[in-house]
Amino acid sequence: MQNFVFENPTRIIFGKGAIARTGGEAKRFGNKALLVYGMSSIRRNGIYDQVMSSLNEAGLSAIDFPGVRSNPVLSHVMKGIETAAAEGVDVILAAGGGSVIDTAKTIAAGVKAEPGDDIWEFFTFKKRIRSALPVVTVLTVSASASEMNPTAVITNEKTAQKYTISSPLIQPRVSVLDPTVLFSLTPECSAYSAVDIITHMLEGYFNNREPESPLQDRFVEGIMKTVMESTEAILTDPRNYNARANIMWSATLAFNGLTSAGMGPVSYPAHMIEHSLSALYDIAHGAGLSITLPAWMSRAAPGNPSKFARLAREVFGVREINDVKAAAEGIGLLKRWFSAIGSPVSLKEAKIPENEIGRIAENAAATAALWGMKSYSRDVIAEILNLCKL
Repeated sequence: MQNFVFENPTRIIFGKGAIARTGGEAKRFGNKALLVYGMSSIRRNGIYDQVMSSLNEAGLSAIDFPGVRSNPVLSHVMKGIETAAAEGVDVILAAGGGSVIDTAKTIAAGVKAEPGDDIWEFFTFKKRIRSALPVVTVLTVSASASEMNPTAVITNEKTAQKYTISSPLIQPRVSVLDPTVLFSLTPECSAYSAVDIITHMLEGYFNNREPESPLQDRFVEGIMKTVMESTEAILTDPRNYNARANIMWSATLAFNGLTSAGMGPVSYPAHMIEHSLSALYDIAHGAGLSITLPAWMSRAAPGNPSKFARLAREVFGVREINDVKAAAEGIGLLKRWFSAIGSPVSLKEAKIPENEIGRIAENAAATAALWGMKSYSRDVIAEILNLCKL
C-alpha cells in the first residue's frame, strides 16, 4: 500500500426526510443562498418545494439560478457568477446531480476569483483556486460523487473542451442525501448512473501503481456487485427504497477518495476519452462511459491479464483458469450487462459518426496532454475508439 493522506470534510445527512434539514445546515454559512438547479425536474417532483420550505423555515432567502444542462457549460457558469456576485450571496446551494453540483462549485470559486481572472484558466491549470464560497448540496441523481469530492467538470462550448478542476476549497461542506428523491429517475438515467459509478472505481482498480491491494480491490468489487444488484432491482421496481439507498451511498463511496486510497497516482483513460464524446456530441456521461470503458479494457487487458481476470472471477463468477481468456470473458460480460440495463456500448448505438474518430481522438489527445497521460497519443486513442465500433 502506497503512502497517502485521506481527509474528507463533507458532512453527509442521509435518509428519508433529510431534505428538511437543508435550511438549518445552510444557515451555518450565511443568510442568502444562490439556489442552483437544472431545467425543471425538481419543480415537477416536489424537491424544489421541499428545499424552499426548509430554507424559509431557517430564515434564509434564496436567489433562483435554474437551467443547468446535463453536460454543464461555461457560459451558464459565467451567468451564475455574475448573479451570485450581484446578489451578494453567502452560500451556493446545489439541488441536483453532478452537473448541477459541478456548476455550483465553479460558481463558488468564480465569485471569489481575482478581478480580471479568466475562470477557464482554473481548468487548464494556468491559475489556482485561492478562495471559494461554501457549497451545500441536495443530491437528486447519484453518479458522480461530486457531493463528497473536490472536483468539477465543465464544458467550454466555444472550444469543445470538457475539462476538470479540483480543489479542497470547492468541496461541499454539507450534502443532503435522501434516497426517495431517486424514485422519479427514468430507467435511462438510473442505468447511466450505474455505469458512471462502476467506471469511477474501475479506473482506479486498473490504473494505479500499487501491485498488491487486496483491501482496495475488495472495496471496489463489493461496491460494484452491490451497484449491479441494486440497479437490476431498481429497473424492476423504481421505488425500491433499499436499492435506491444502496445506489446513493455506493455512488458517494465510489469516488470520494476511499477506494483509491493507498493506490498511488491513478489515471482515468476511459473518462478522458468520454469527455470528448460528451463535449462534441452532448451525449449523457454514463452513456459515453459504457462505450469507452469496455473498449479501453479490451486494449489494456493483454498488458495486465491477471488483474482483469481477477475482476472477472470476483464479480462475474468466471471460472476460466487461463487469465487471458478469463479477462476477455469478464470484459464481455460487463459489456453485456451495460447493454442489458439499456446503456449504449458502441458509437453506432449512440449515433456518433464512426468517420469522426479522428476528430474525437484529436480532442481527447489534448485532454490527455493536460492530464499528463503521456502514453495516450492521438493514435492510441484512435485505436481505442475503433474498438468502440464493435
